[in-house]
Amino acid sequence: MKHRWTSWLRTLALLAPLSLLPLQLAAQTATFDLVIRNARVLDGAGNPWVKADVAIEGGRFAKIGHVTAAGKREIDAEGLYLSPGWIDMMDQSGAVLLVNGLAENKLRMGVTTAIGGEGGTPPADGKRELQDGASDVGAYFARLQQGGISINFGSYFSATQARMAVLGSDARAPNTDELARMASIMGEAMEAGALGMTTALIYPPSSYATTDELVALATVVGRAGGLYASHIRGEGKELVQAVSEAIEIGERASLPVEIFHFKAAYEPGWGVLIDKAISQINTARERGVDVAADVYPYTAGGTGLEATVPSWAHEGGSNALKKRLRDSKIRDRLKREVETGSPGWWNIIEAAGGWDRVVLVNARNESNAWLENKSIAEIAQLSKKHPADAAWDLVLEGEGRVMGIFHMMSEADISRALAEPWVSIGSDAGAALGNGEGDGLGLPHPRAYGTHPRVLAHFVRELGVLSLEEAIRRMTSWPASRMGLMDRGLVREGLWADVVLFDPETITDRATYEQPELYPTGIHTVIVNGQVVIENDRHTGKRPGKVLYGKGHR
Repeated sequence: MKHRWTSWLRTLALLAPLSLLPLQLAAQTATFDLVIRNARVLDGAGNPWVKADVAIEGGRFAKIGHVTAAGKREIDAEGLYLSPGWIDMMDQSGAVLLVNGLAENKLRMGVTTAIGGEGGTPPADGKRELQDGASDVGAYFARLQQGGISINFGSYFSATQARMAVLGSDARAPNTDELARMASIMGEAMEAGALGMTTALIYPPSSYATTDELVALATVVGRAGGLYASHIRGEGKELVQAVSEAIEIGERASLPVEIFHFKAAYEPGWGVLIDKAISQINTARERGVDVAADVYPYTAGGTGLEATVPSWAHEGGSNALKKRLRDSKIRDRLKREVETGSPGWWNIIEAAGGWDRVVLVNARNESNAWLENKSIAEIAQLSKKHPADAAWDLVLEGEGRVMGIFHMMSEADISRALAEPWVSIGSDAGAALGNGEGDGLGLPHPRAYGTHPRVLAHFVRELGVLSLEEAIRRMTSWPASRMGLMDRGLVREGLWADVVLFDPETITDRATYEQPELYPTGIHTVIVNGQVVIENDRHTGKRPGKVLYGKGHR
C-alpha cells in the first residue's frame, strides 16, 4: 500500500510542471490595455511611495506590483511619481463643458475629476434660465455624456435655482406653498443626479435667502444623501458668523457641509479670523457635524465688478441693477453705503482693502480693453472719477460680466488652512474655451491653469506646509471619500484608473496674474478612466470622462 502511494506522488510530481505550463505561458502572453512600468506609486491614502508597475484593463486598475504580462501600450515611468488623478472640489466648468468638453487647462494641471455647481447645474441648452419645475439636471447630464467630456464631472444644484424658479429675483421670503415648491424642485434635482445643494450667499438673489429657508431645502437634500456646499455669506470680518451659519444649516438639516474657497478676506483680520473659523469647524466636527472646506492657493480672488454694488440694488436682475446705476440719486446712495456698509451685503471693497487692490481683468468692451490689468483706483485717476463711478461705469459699458481680481488674502492664512486635515483643493475656476479670457467664466486668473501644481510646487516643495504624500491625499482620496466617489481617488485594483504621472522636483505652476494662461510644467502624462488624455504637453483629443451622479440618483 505504501509503495502504491509513493508511486502516485512521484507521478503527480512529474506531471505537475506539465500541467502548469499552459498557465505560465498564458501569464507571459496575456496583455493589459496599458502597463506603466517602474513608477513611484503614491496610492492616495497618504502612504509613502512604493516602486511598482501598474496595469490597467477596461478603464480600471488591474494589477499593482510586479507585472510580468505585457501591455498593448507601455509607459516607462522611471523617476516619475504616479498618483490617482487629482480632484477639483470647487470647479466652474458646468456651462463650458457643453461647448468644449476637452477641459485642457484642467487636465494639464492634473485634474481628472471636477465637482461643479456653485451656481447650480446649467440648463441643458446652456442658455435659458430655469423656469417652473425641476431643472434640466437629467437632460444636462445626458447631453454632457452624449457630447463627450475628457474629465469626470459631477454637479450640485443651487438653492438659488429653485428660488428663482418660484420667486424670480424678488428679495423676499417664500410663503409656505412657495417653499414647498422649491423643496420639490430640489428633490427632483437630487433624483436626477445632483450631488447636493449649493448657495453663493454673497450674490443676490442667493443672499436674499434666510437660514430657515436654506435649512428646509437642505433637509430634502440630506434625505437624498447629498451635501450642502456654500460660498458663505461673508469671508471678511463676518467670517466667523458666516461659518457658524453654514454649520447650523448642516446640523439642523442633518447633512455634510462643504465650505467653498475657505479664506479670511480681510487684512485687519489676517492671522486671527482664520484661526477662529478653524476652531469653529474643529469644534463642530468634535460634536459630530460633518463639515469640511476647500481652498485655492492664491492670495487674490476673482469675480464680477457688479459684486461691488450693495445687494439690495440687484433685486430684479441685471437689467434692474443697471437701471439703478444710471440713476444719479441712487448711485450717490450706493457710494455712501460702500463707505458705511449696507445690511445683508458683504463689502468686498472693504475686504480687499480698497479700490487700489481691485484690478480690472476683462472689460468685455473693446473700447475699455486698454484699462485691463489696471486697478480701479488707477482707472479712476485716469478718468477723473470717483472709484465707485469708474467701476460701475465699466459694469454698464461691458457686454457681459465685467471681471476683476481682488487681492484680499494672506499666504500665511492659506498655509494655516492647508494644515488642517479636512481641507481639500478647489480652483474656483472653469475649463477654458481657449479664447484668451482665462476660464469659461471670462476670468483671467492663474488658478484656472495652476492650482494643483502650485500646491505641490509652492506649499509642499518650497514652504513645506504639507508633505507630498499628504498633499496628494488632499487632492485624491479625501475629496473622493467626501463626495462618495468610492471607486476613485486611490490606486487600488478594481477602481477606475485616473492617473497623474509627475515629477515633484520640477512640477511648477507658471501662470501668473500678468500671464494667467500659462500651463504648468512637470506633469508627464494624465490618464482618465484608463485612457491617455495628456501626453507630451498635448491633449490627445480623447473624451473618456464620465458623469458622476449623486447618491439620490434614480
